[in-house]
Amino acid sequence: MITRPSQKWGRDVREQKAAIAAGTLTEDAAYALRLWSEPFITAVDAALDAYEADVRSLSAPSDEEVFAAVERVITALNAVSDEHGMIETGEREDLCEYVDVVLTNAGLDVEALTSRHDIERYELTDEWRDW
Repeated sequence: MITRPSQKWGRDVREQKAAIAAGTLTEDAAYALRLWSEPFITAVDAALDAYEADVRSLSAPSDEEVFAAVERVITALNAVSDEHGMIETGEREDLCEYVDVVLTNAGLDVEALTSRHDIERYELTDEWRDW
């Protein structure tokens, strides 16, 4: 089972809200509430839902089809970042890893894919990513 970055962010938000309610955390110290708003998490989840469905629909895909799926999710996440301004270094790393893991769990060899296109595995999303 793949854990989405947005699941972790949502869990952190809920835990910090509970800690504020319990009086064990001040709102000023609740970083998760500032970093990951509910609309941001919802928008990220919508992009990842579409990506997962896209990858599931691939049957013996060509490299172009795989890269097209990656481009679609990254373009969607660019729009999320533009609207919410929330994708920073930590989020970027988590989301890029998630894009890779979804492909890997679908049986695709990401290392071979990126190698065939003379890029490193960590560069999978670079061509389209604005964040």
